[in-house]
Amino acid sequence: MKEQIKFIFFDVDGTLIDMQKKEASPKILDTLYRLKERERERGIILCLATGRGPFALPKINGFSFDAFLTFNSSLCYDQNGIIYQNPLTYDDVHTFIDNAHALGKPLSVATSEKTYANGTEPNLDKYFAFGKMKVNISDKFNEIVENEEIYQILIAAEKKDYAALLKNTTSTKITAWWDKAVDVIPASGGKGIGILKILEHYHLTPAQAAAFGDGNNDLPMLEEVEHSVAMGNASEDLKQIAKYVCKSVSDDGIYYFCKEQGLI
Repeated sequence: MKEQIKFIFFDVDGTLIDMQKKEASPKILDTLYRLKERERERGIILCLATGRGPFALPKINGFSFDAFLTFNSSLCYDQNGIIYQNPLTYDDVHTFIDNAHALGKPLSVATSEKTYANGTEPNLDKYFAFGKMKVNISDKFNEIVENEEIYQILIAAEKKDYAALLKNTTSTKITAWWDKAVDVIPASGGKGIGILKILEHYHLTPAQAAAFGDGNNDLPMLEEVEHSVAMGNASEDLKQIAKYVCKSVSDDGIYYFCKEQGLI
């Protein structure tokens, strides 16, 4: 594995960052910096792969990643610019908002720079808090929806709500890693397509890539790389399709896996 890996994708919440502590542990920081130190030697590229937007990426002790897969791949970029972008369609955004309103559910839309909400509720507040953010209820909500590219919608919802929320949309789907709130993204989106677009940009293949994840929104990501690693705290669905299962995030799974595999 050591000699094959040229690219590593890391999910954030529940993978790099313990959801209880809301920060990366010293061992995870050590892992990232040691990978970075040896990056020039082995040519490994490090990428954050998350449902978060660019404005909500964690500041991990000043560590700098090489590339970023954000909004579950709706916006992918590196230090040189955008690699791939895939916003929601105007019609589907409006249809989804109407569906949410019919269910009495507030929601938040995300542009490349910020989120804007038309209201909130406890589970939406908690969803944002996972990323150390607050729901931004804005009187500019309608203006933003009319004039800006929307890359993602965030809404408190359970599986029983999915069909009603997606009613009459044509190119939109729901992805979730928590059972109380979801990310709404293009039907052609998901972390898998972002993985392929980024690897293609760097002239690499899935056989040269590894990925770490914990939630069901990481399923497409782990399916697209040769070296797929589910965290010990991952969903059972993810563990079933992963090539490897490491220790949980609370037990510094990434650190011990990279050490065992000779990556650090």
